[in-house]
Order: sequence, then structure tokens, then C-alpha cells
Amino acid sequence: MNSARLVRAAVAAALAAPLLTACSSDGDNEAVPREWIRKTYTATGSDWLDPDSSPTEVAQAIHAEREELDRASGDSKEFLRYGDDMVTVSPYRSGSLIEIEDYRNGYHRHQRHLTYWPNPDSASFRGGGPGEGK
Repeated sequence: MNSARLVRAAVAAALAAPLLTACSSDGDNEAVPREWIRKTYTATGSDWLDPDSSPTEVAQAIHAEREELDRASGDSKEFLRYGDDMVTVSPYRSGSLIEIEDYRNGYHRHQRHLTYWPNPDSASFRGGGPGEGK
């Protein structure tokens, strides 16, 4: 009888593992691909520079590396939301400037372009980082 319980427990654990993995908050689009950005673009203080590509091209390259939760654009800028952070890609000379910042700060800076993104100051805002809202 103990072996039957052991088998049932093992089967239940094996079936539960994929469900727990699917429900976890460690999805690819939860975190900005910082390391990839650091390796791919030229650092300029706390930001990065692509001297030749448009903001749309840079945003698409970042998207191809790691899909964002949401994306918006305005004033020739591209905005990519990753959980509690966001990436802003702006025109800079003949290329693009890439900024990574906290979602709350970025939202307040660029709010007029992010009209359908959740306001981080609202009571219903749950962020999006690991474990948020659970």
C-alpha cells in the first residue's frame, strides 16, 4: 500500500511541475535583456548608443532578443515594457540612444505616449516583476 501512495505522489509531482513552471513569473519578457544590450551597444555613461540604426530598428533588435510585455511609440521614440522596467529608444544624431529605467520613472517621463499602459500609481497596478500581485 505504501508503494501505491509513493507512485501516486510521484505521478502528481510530475504532472504539477509543468503547471508550476508555466505559472511562474520568471518568463523571458519579465526582465530587460541588460547583458545583451551591454554587449551589443556602446556604453555612454548609464545609457547605450547605436550610431547607425533608427529607434525602430534598435527596438526591433531588442524585441528579437527578448520579447517585451508591451510596446508603444511616439515622437520618434520606441518604448518597451519589461515587468518593473522599461527601455526607451530615442533618436540620437544619426543613430539611437537606449535608456533603461524603472517603470515608474519612465512612465512619468513619457506618460503622454503610454496612454494605454497601466499607471504605476493606481491602486490596481500590480507591476509585473517576480511574485508581484500573487
